[in-house]
Amino acid sequence: MSDLLQTRLQHLKSPNGLALLSQVQRGIEKEGLRVTPKALIAQTGHPEALGSTLTHKSITTDYSEALLEFITPVCQQVDDTIDYLSDLHHFTLRHMPDEYLGPASMPCRLEGEASIPLAQYGSANIGQMKHVYRQGLGVRYGRIMQSIAGLHFNFSFSDEFWLRLKTAMKAEDQSFQDFKSEQYFALIRNFRRYSWLLMYLFGASPCLDKSFINGKAHTLDPFDDKGSYYKPYATSLRMGDLGYHNNAQSSLAICFNSLSNFITTLNKAIHTPYQPYEEIGLKKGGEFIQINSNILQIENEYYSAIRPKRTTQKSETPRHALNERGVEYIEVRCLDLNPFLELGISAQQIDFLDVFLSYCLLSDSPLISDEDCARLDENFNLVVNRGREPNLQLNGPNGNISPQQWATQLVDEMSKVAEVLDKGTVDSRYKKALEEQKSKIIHPELCPSAQVLSIMREESLSWIDFAGELAFKHKSCLLSDFPNKTYVLNELSTSSQQSFVDERALKASDTGSFEDFLKQYQQK
Repeated sequence: MSDLLQTRLQHLKSPNGLALLSQVQRGIEKEGLRVTPKALIAQTGHPEALGSTLTHKSITTDYSEALLEFITPVCQQVDDTIDYLSDLHHFTLRHMPDEYLGPASMPCRLEGEASIPLAQYGSANIGQMKHVYRQGLGVRYGRIMQSIAGLHFNFSFSDEFWLRLKTAMKAEDQSFQDFKSEQYFALIRNFRRYSWLLMYLFGASPCLDKSFINGKAHTLDPFDDKGSYYKPYATSLRMGDLGYHNNAQSSLAICFNSLSNFITTLNKAIHTPYQPYEEIGLKKGGEFIQINSNILQIENEYYSAIRPKRTTQKSETPRHALNERGVEYIEVRCLDLNPFLELGISAQQIDFLDVFLSYCLLSDSPLISDEDCARLDENFNLVVNRGREPNLQLNGPNGNISPQQWATQLVDEMSKVAEVLDKGTVDSRYKKALEEQKSKIIHPELCPSAQVLSIMREESLSWIDFAGELAFKHKSCLLSDFPNKTYVLNELSTSSQQSFVDERALKASDTGSFEDFLKQYQQK
């Protein structure tokens, strides 16, 4: 265990410090495609009973009208997060009598680009901009890439925790805002070093349907004669070249050494023209199809496994919010949906993430050089594509090392963090969470990515059959096992109705045309 980790844990072992470390705040944003009984992407509009996608705080859409997104509130208790996510699933499925929710990250059967309907957000200027942004993603990267679903995990510590850590680190001369941002970026750097471990343990997309490839060049092998393709030892095709990857952003080289570097690089990308996007043009048939023709239209277009975040105020851009008030929380973006779980994630996985991210914060985190950035990217990509391959070697801090050996070392060090966290529990939940994941390190066949392929082989299922059966099973279980929570359903119904009121108010507050609104936004 590093000296810095040991020192910080020792400082936090006091009753007060322990309580502060346990005050983790978390939220989940979980996506899922609406699919038909024939395993096709739904062509229907967003169910009206679910409210306005523009203004509902908990139920919206991502890229496609069919790609639902559930958003939990910020919670300190893991069970509260899981319960709310379950409530959202149940409420939504009640209003999808003829459709299912895709259980996995890789999509159902697609029928070309045109089969993926773009999300609609109404006629308010901000809603039109959200739609145009998605038009831009479609013309830049193709709609098929945007049909992938994932799970984003938002994570933060309380201000009381940061104040105690600031004192422990003797950082009295640094402002609280700067200290907190600096430490969040230290967490992010270590996340970059070790995020391959999350892909190994939780990657669950080793296979896909041929309709996703849609004529693209690829290096996948045929899994069966039913149109399923895979990589034998892959953990997450979603995070590979066929997923969230593009050449335009490869030159950004954001290694997260500081908040100022992050903001400057993003700002430059949003204002740097990119010739292939200029050739596409801003309009087609008199309608906007991109917000601009630069490397990034807006900050959200930057694809990364993790992001620093700050809640924005009205008419404020994310980078302006970060620059003015510093980092508020971090967003982990590389997690696949676990197709075997009704909600795509479990409480025990959240416990592991709590330990992992706390370890990333409390451990030594030197700055990352450009050379190190390339090495870390290579490790991540190796595990994404070949993570369970026997004899695979990663580029560790002291030379080549197997993923299993390195993962064991990391989990052993993380156990010291779990030990401190468990002093605030009665069930040793953090120790149990590590033990469950350690079993996957010893036995790679227990990883979700391996389990997917194993079941498909044993039961002679194509990817479409496998995902379709689980979609049906999950819907049946979620609707039948839901406890008597009439008040929850009533609250969500009220929220849906209120969201339409809020959308109309937004529309009424518009003071000019959409084109004027877009110009003003660009000037900010």
